[in-house]
Amino acid sequence: MLRPVSSLCLSPSVKLKLVRAGFQFTTDLLHLRPGQLSAEAGVSQQEALQVLQAASADAAGGGVTALELLQKEAELKSIVTFSSQLDEALGGGVPVGKTTEICGAPGAGKTQLCLQLAVDVQVPRCFGGVEGHVIYVDTEGSFLLQRVVDMAAAAVRHCSLLAEDEEQRVAMETFTVETILSNIFLVRCRDYVELLAELHLLADFLSARPKVRLLVVDSVAFPFRRLLDELSQRTRLLNGVAQHLITMATSQHIAVVITNQMTTRLRGGQSQLVPALGESWGHAPTIRLLLHWEGPRRLATIFKSPSHMDTTVQYQITADGFRDTEQPELPQSKRRQT
Repeated sequence: MLRPVSSLCLSPSVKLKLVRAGFQFTTDLLHLRPGQLSAEAGVSQQEALQVLQAASADAAGGGVTALELLQKEAELKSIVTFSSQLDEALGGGVPVGKTTEICGAPGAGKTQLCLQLAVDVQVPRCFGGVEGHVIYVDTEGSFLLQRVVDMAAAAVRHCSLLAEDEEQRVAMETFTVETILSNIFLVRCRDYVELLAELHLLADFLSARPKVRLLVVDSVAFPFRRLLDELSQRTRLLNGVAQHLITMATSQHIAVVITNQMTTRLRGGQSQLVPALGESWGHAPTIRLLLHWEGPRRLATIFKSPSHMDTTVQYQITADGFRDTEQPELPQSKRRQT
């Protein structure tokens, strides 16, 4: 397993310098000499030597077996999206323990789906939910409290209609709009430095709140927009962010959901909309989901997944949230025949 630099036994000031320089994991340090690390991270030669010794000691540690990983994965549930077609395509919903990227042009519904997941992750276990909390990292200022209230109220109504036994009725006493809102921990990051700092602090936050089962970063591209002319630094920082998120998903057993913007790229003399941040970033998420339009229809396409077929389903954004598209009503003559 990859180990974050923040977990090493080093002074807080040294760890902060390492993170700011783009070193997120101990594996990022192993190929460096003390002089190189001193120059790149702005630490003293002695501090650099201590860092490399700590990283080397960590690399000598053991791992886990494939059977242990399989057993852990079998215990993890998925977070439903409230779109039954998308949940079916994803094998039950957004998987816990993996990273899922939601791409799409502005207005496609990326934030709407993230807000929906922030509510759905709290559905009680007796209703088939995860019953967890969520950390929502907002980098664009797009978190809309009223939308969360509307989605939470709809989820509570939905579950209350399904309640049949005593366990479910008791669960509904605490599954309320107020508790849903109190279990969403909102973090506002305005640039990549703040984002890196928050990711650096998340390990301690998660250890203090073991019920967290979802981390949302909406969006990952926005904080790095000012580094367009510094490609090497941006690439290294993004690689560090990707590895950090992957490690949190697997080691903390949480679903990591990140949104990404779209950009224009020339292919075969024609411009096409593709996910931002380049091809190297595209290898980071376990699952990539594209939200797009086809005429008036909203479509969600799974275009990268190791365990799901490339699938496209239709969805809609309603007052209650992210939902399946209602089937068109049959004409009167057709209804009589059926």
